[in-house]
Amino acid sequence: MKKYNVGIIGYGWAATAHIDAINASKQAQVTAIYSSRPLDSAELSAKHGGTITAYQNLDAMLADPSIHIVDITSYPSQHRDQAIAAANAKKHIILEKPMANSLQEVRDITAAAKANGVHGCVCFECRFSGQFITTKAMIDEGLLGSIHYGEVDYYHGIGPWYGQFRWNTGKKDGGSALLTAGCHAMDALLLCMGNDVESVSSFSSKSKSEIFAPYEYDTSSVTIIKFKNGSVGKCAAIVDCLQPYYFHTHLVGSQGSLLDNKFHSNKLQTNKAAWSDLSMKMLDSGDVSDHPYQTQFQEFFDALDENRDMKWTSFPESLKSFEVIFAADRSAELGGQPVRPSDL
Repeated sequence: MKKYNVGIIGYGWAATAHIDAINASKQAQVTAIYSSRPLDSAELSAKHGGTITAYQNLDAMLADPSIHIVDITSYPSQHRDQAIAAANAKKHIILEKPMANSLQEVRDITAAAKANGVHGCVCFECRFSGQFITTKAMIDEGLLGSIHYGEVDYYHGIGPWYGQFRWNTGKKDGGSALLTAGCHAMDALLLCMGNDVESVSSFSSKSKSEIFAPYEYDTSSVTIIKFKNGSVGKCAAIVDCLQPYYFHTHLVGSQGSLLDNKFHSNKLQTNKAAWSDLSMKMLDSGDVSDHPYQTQFQEFFDALDENRDMKWTSFPESLKSFEVIFAADRSAELGGQPVRPSDL
């Protein structure tokens, strides 16, 4: 038996990827799954390995003293109540993005975890991708110098061909283009440039294609970020595009620039007339099976061993990203009027 038993809330597409990643870790294993629909414990155990108990009553699963961690992969509109219930039951929490569909709910979750002495992990797993581990290392080594401009953009057409479309079209669970999916790009931009944000200005729009007509909110947005140190950033969140998945990254600094998997650095005396290539796994798919959950969850479990918040995607750290995200959505509602995250 491993050290941490994990109970899953919600048994859908994301949950299956989480289960594989958890079971592949050194310390944790999935031993329970809660779903509103009936599931068979024997079938779950045979499919995922180990012994898994199926629950249709969430309170019963949370009352199980053998469960140490709860992994929430349900609809975003359910996250706040389920996360607070887990925190009150003294369970550590893995929480799929978005943390919740309002800033107050995100703050409620963060406060409940702190009050109960439990730790959290938000699935901003792109920070743990090969692409951004390498990108962050280049920044930290000073190969780009001081970054004064950066843009990270999310292009992923979430149409009827994609499983998330079924519930993503509604305002209740989709929220906005930035919240439902573009949050990964905004979070990655803040990883690269810091989260000390002065203000944001955002505009939104929507495709005229009938494919995306079911959406109840604007499915394209662009946000300009003004940082307190004078640098500027841009983040586009486009979920109504008809093109391959693209996680565009461009950073410009005093010693060089990075464009996706290419770079130039004066410090390395590379050729400014041609990009140099970086060998790294790019973020090139929205499929959860391609996401680096295992690397992220391993960091979380290692942090639990040391009774500390994990690096990069703890509740307090992720709250800072959501403050910027909700400020951007507020700015879009106001037609682009600047909004300070500190004022929310």
